[in-house]
Amino acid sequence: MASNSNQHQVKAKKHLGQHFLKDENIAKKIGDTLTLKGYDKVLEIGPGMGVLTKYLLEKDVETYVIEIDTESVEYLQANYLNLAPRIIEQDFLKFDLTKVFNEESFAITGNFPYNISTQIVFKTLEMRHQIPEFTGMFQKEVAQRICSKEGSKVYGILSVLAQAFYDAEYLFTVPPSVFNPLPKVDSGVLRLTRKQDYTLPCDENLFFKVVKQGFQQRRKTLRNSLKTFNLSDNLKANSIFGKRPEQLNVQEFIELTSLIEKDA
Repeated sequence: MASNSNQHQVKAKKHLGQHFLKDENIAKKIGDTLTLKGYDKVLEIGPGMGVLTKYLLEKDVETYVIEIDTESVEYLQANYLNLAPRIIEQDFLKFDLTKVFNEESFAITGNFPYNISTQIVFKTLEMRHQIPEFTGMFQKEVAQRICSKEGSKVYGILSVLAQAFYDAEYLFTVPPSVFNPLPKVDSGVLRLTRKQDYTLPCDENLFFKVVKQGFQQRRKTLRNSLKTFNLSDNLKANSIFGKRPEQLNVQEFIELTSLIEKDA
């Protein structure tokens, strides 16, 4: 637990997108979004002064934190002595996590900096074989986008790719007033639970390409937005190509990828 040293407060840095959560109830609530099933290690991204970390340390799980801000790292080292060996002073997006976890499973959680939150999800998807659960706080509209279903205005690349491998749940909304400094928008907390079978029955790299290319021109039909795949006229006649990307659910994107794969 934290020591009682009169450590100075860490100053939030705008360039790191830092907004420190100051509400203990919400910190505890985010900690409780982890089910602790299928792993015994958890990695918190961007712990700041440890408002969420202290609730993770109470759980029956080995807590690691990754933090790029030197001032925050020094604060954590001084105030959370039992955590010190598991503080990783690195950029989550650039660091090779297998150096810490090898091939072991671990969950991810955190109050994520808004400016890198979508990249955090993409890196999690790349490491999906090691990450059975992912929870955390995003800008509300990003959290809603990740969890949205086909037909929604906000449904897009993140929605399809995350939900291809994980079940996505939007859990609760957090107002700006519980942060220092105050963000200009609401935040939203979500949970991604990896599916039992998280391999796709199609070429997974091609699936990523099809989804990204399809949504790059989301107002066009797939027949037009997927032109770069040099599809045969026979394939383009399939009715699925007359749809726009936001009309397709995850399963239909898998079927679409399989059709393109066979056409190659």
